[in-house]
Amino acid sequence: MNFRKLVHLGLLVGVLALLLSGCVRFHSKPVSAPLSLDDYEARRLDSAEITGFFTSQPEVGSWPPPVWDLRALTLAALYYHPSLDVARAQWSVAEAGRITAGERPNPAAGLLMGYNATTPVSLVTPWIPEAVLEFPIEMAGKRGHRVAQAQHLSEAARLNIVSVAWGVRSGLRRAYVDLFAAEQNESLLEALRSVQTDILKILEAQLEAGEAALYDITQARIGLDGSRLAVIEAAKQHAQARVRLAGAIGLPPGALSDLPVSFEGLLDVREGFPAREVRRRALVGRADILGLLSEYEASQSALQLEIAKQYPDLNIGAGYQLDQTDSKWTLSLGLVLPIFNRNKGPIAEAEARRQEAGARFLELQARVIQELDASLVAARAAVEKSLIAADLRESIRKREEAAGVRCELGDISRLELLNVRLELAASELARLEALLDAQRSLGDLENAMQSPLEIKDWILAPRRETAPTKKEPSDE
Repeated sequence: MNFRKLVHLGLLVGVLALLLSGCVRFHSKPVSAPLSLDDYEARRLDSAEITGFFTSQPEVGSWPPPVWDLRALTLAALYYHPSLDVARAQWSVAEAGRITAGERPNPAAGLLMGYNATTPVSLVTPWIPEAVLEFPIEMAGKRGHRVAQAQHLSEAARLNIVSVAWGVRSGLRRAYVDLFAAEQNESLLEALRSVQTDILKILEAQLEAGEAALYDITQARIGLDGSRLAVIEAAKQHAQARVRLAGAIGLPPGALSDLPVSFEGLLDVREGFPAREVRRRALVGRADILGLLSEYEASQSALQLEIAKQYPDLNIGAGYQLDQTDSKWTLSLGLVLPIFNRNKGPIAEAEARRQEAGARFLELQARVIQELDASLVAARAAVEKSLIAADLRESIRKREEAAGVRCELGDISRLELLNVRLELAASELARLEALLDAQRSLGDLENAMQSPLEIKDWILAPRRETAPTKKEPSDE
């Protein structure tokens, strides 16, 4: 083998090695149900993993937070909730689609072997080897339209993370309010039961002295029995609410068993909701509206791509042939002739999909406006009712204070004082019901806006420049 053949062989081996070195290799990543269960049950709000993540973010500062309020629990949910992992994975797929859209077509190489059956073998070899290399060239800006479509779809997937994150926060807020309701209800029912117990004792003593009617005692016992059952039911609802709150965060039930949760933000309700500001914030900032706009732009790019496909791509080729010891070079230029179709079908489909995307956007916009108007009316009425219930409770509380003073002075009996306290306990329960109705109505209004009434309460994890991976929340 001469030196030239060795050089050619070395070049061929080098080219093949270079091509193989750029290939991506498969790495197995099995999913095990038992291991996933162990990982889920090991989740804690003070684990090293979540602590290390949040302490590295300047927006968070320290972890665990000093107070476990709605904001702190939202941060934990944005880290742990599995639906966000799905949304981030979908964004990763869309980001990978941008890479796919931007790739250029590879050249094609081919080897041919001809045989000349008419030439005597004794004169010259009958074999005619030939090598061909073709370079496809996309025309009419197809690659640019494809890249633009992938970018818009990636943006829609990124905005979907915000939409899913808001859904997580919305579910967490409902569970948070339910836990507040369960705790308060259990406490107030226990206070009511205590007052009814004292009243029954006094009435039973009066019955023995012949100063009370049996009917009054029967009514008191029926009320006390109802309160005892209500306390048991409230305790059950309290335990269930804590389990639901853990699930809304993405934690096992035991992770919140001893966690002190602060409900300070639920004790008061906000008044005054300017309809114009609420509507503007929703229609300008809702992630699902912005996501549909991105999908519409993607449909525009898809239509441009199908229109560009009317124009055929070019294939430029070069060939070398060793024709029985004679070296021959060829050049070729090829394209698909648009004779039987001009891509009218795919163009019509793309136009219809663009029309569908526009209709879905208008439908969502109209639905959001209706939800906003209905939520505004309900929130205003519920807040007003809550304020009236608070005023009534305060009035009865003052009466109870005055009755306590009069009881100490001997102006009224203890039974009369307990009856006022019974009325106060009932007003506390009525005020709690009105407060919860207001808080749930405000939650519905926030859902219609996809934004909290106080912007400072809406915090997501820090910005990322690339698609996030599992357990790395993004601010999108």
